[in-house]
Amino acid sequence: QVQLVESGGGSVQAGGSLRPSCAASGNVNSGFCLGWIRQAPGKGREGVAVINSFGGTTYADSVKGRFTISKDNAKNTLYLQMDSLTPEDTAMYYCAVRQGYSLTLLPNNFEYWGQGTQVTVSS
Repeated sequence: QVQLVESGGGSVQAGGSLRPSCAASGNVNSGFCLGWIRQAPGKGREGVAVINSFGGTTYADSVKGRFTISKDNAKNTLYLQMDSLTPEDTAMYYCAVRQGYSLTLLPNNFEYWGQGTQVTVSS
């Protein structure tokens, strides 16, 4: 069983930056993909970024060049550096984990989820 706890969301103005993090209770360093998924009000879940055990990454087109996913294996912690934020990035951001190495962004493939951290970007 994996438990995930996000933190580091908040409110910023357009153009600003945030760096949410996600602490995992179990060892998710080998054989797991870790990802960030967001859900804006009135919209479905959207895969934002995924990283696997080899350090491979993938990003949604909407965040490429602005967001960077990374992990600290020693701390079992996942990060999402978000730069050049726009109001369209406003959403609840969830950390999620699944077994395997595929870098698909499909939200339904994730097995474990955190409670989410809110990100609000004002114009």
